Amino acid sequence: MTKLQHIDNPIQFYTATILNWKMLLNQVKYKQIIIDSLSFLSKEKRVKIYGFVIMDNHIHIIWQGTTLHSLKHTQLSFMKYTAQQIKFDLIKYNPDLLPYFMVEAKDRNYQFWERNSLSVDIMSSEVFIQKLNYIHNNPVKAGLCNNRIDYKYSSVKHYAGISYEFDFIEVYNEHL
Repeated sequence: MTKLQHIDNPIQFYTATILNWKMLLNQVKYKQIIIDSLSFLSKEKRVKIYGFVIMDNHIHIIWQGTTLHSLKHTQLSFMKYTAQQIKFDLIKYNPDLLPYFMVEAKDRNYQFWERNSLSVDIMSSEVFIQKLNYIHNNPVKAGLCNNRIDYKYSSVKHYAGISYEFDFIEVYNEHL
């Protein structure tokens, strides 16, 4: 097993789920909010993003914080920002959906992401490859496409050497 050399700033496999597994992200505009946020975080050098997939009710990301920004803080900012953008859009264009996301919390009226997202440190190149394959195969397993290369909201085309619109993916093998 090849250990990764990043003890102080580990690469993480991150999963966040929409509240109660609702299919909110099946709308392209909400997927785009996620994409825009990931692109911003990468361009601002807050994270290095090695892989991602956006499913209809959850997301998976393989990413790493930078020396200037902790990954934990970036994750919290990412979740808060994307939730706010989704809320603003629902208020303006689809207020009938808002009651499905109402919560009785002291600090909010609506919640879009489940409270406890999953963050797992990736400590070997073998686990990295396993997690990357898992997220790239997720759309096929869910029946969203027949071939993983056909799913737009994933980093799979980057690893297949196919040009596509998401330019924020880091080359993983430079860091392993």
